[in-house]
Amino acid sequence: MPATRLLTPVARLLLSLQALLVLTGGAVRVTGSGLGCPTWPECTSDSYTPIAGQAEGALHSWIEFGNRLLTFSLFFTAIAMILIVLVTGRRDLTLLALAQIGGIFGQAIVGGVTVLTKLNPLSVATHFLLSMVLIAASLSLLQRSKMHRIENPQRSLFLRIHVVLSFIVIVAGTLVTGAGPHAGDVSAPRLRVAIPTVAAIHGFLVLFLILMTIAGIYRKWSNFQDQSQRYLTIFLCLSLIQGLVGYLQYQLGVPEVLVAIHLLGSSIVWMAAWRIHLTQFYAANPSEVDDKFSQKY
Repeated sequence: MPATRLLTPVARLLLSLQALLVLTGGAVRVTGSGLGCPTWPECTSDSYTPIAGQAEGALHSWIEFGNRLLTFSLFFTAIAMILIVLVTGRRDLTLLALAQIGGIFGQAIVGGVTVLTKLNPLSVATHFLLSMVLIAASLSLLQRSKMHRIENPQRSLFLRIHVVLSFIVIVAGTLVTGAGPHAGDVSAPRLRVAIPTVAAIHGFLVLFLILMTIAGIYRKWSNFQDQSQRYLTIFLCLSLIQGLVGYLQYQLGVPEVLVAIHLLGSSIVWMAAWRIHLTQFYAANPSEVDDKFSQKY
């Protein structure tokens, strides 16, 4: 059935767009374009698009507006996914597909609050963390579209702690960013916390997560050892790279390029963490596990 063949590509596109939204959001932040469109849902008081001579500047306005346009691309992709799910009769994907629509509307609301509160750092952090949740949901949708759900999965406490700690690390990272210089606009408020303190907390959490990952690689923590250990190894490599970028970013005075790379890296590391979590619930077709699973994944 043609629609069935579209499931995985569209789910992959949805995941890619969610990650791209984080990257473009980072571009908005590091270029100081957060208030390039000073109101919401319009870009100005009388136009939905940037206009000539905007006080915020044409470049800043179009950077912010481009980030908003990406939300529409996400929305139409999510609609396409729901239609494909309905046509193919994949009821097991319905909630995950609908969650994308709900999440996108949630992002629009949080984004509006962020603009109307002049980039309040807690609102900005919520905007970013909601993207992480939607990335996890879209990755779950992608995996479920092409793999089989394990009946009566034996959940691993270690893997649950690992994914929760990964998210806590990201939350701590948003606090560092919320206190740092890249607010998205020079007049935006910042968190009134000592940057060295929150950076140290974030760093210790990262170190603990890396040590926990190494422990998971060398010990059997679940009945899905082969899959989980493979993805734990990938996660370890990505985390070390992300940690290096974060360290250089801090030592060099948070240059814009490294901030953008670190934001994108957060999405990639989070996808790797969530993929480890999913090894407890999804597996390839049993008849293909020995041959195709190791080759494809």
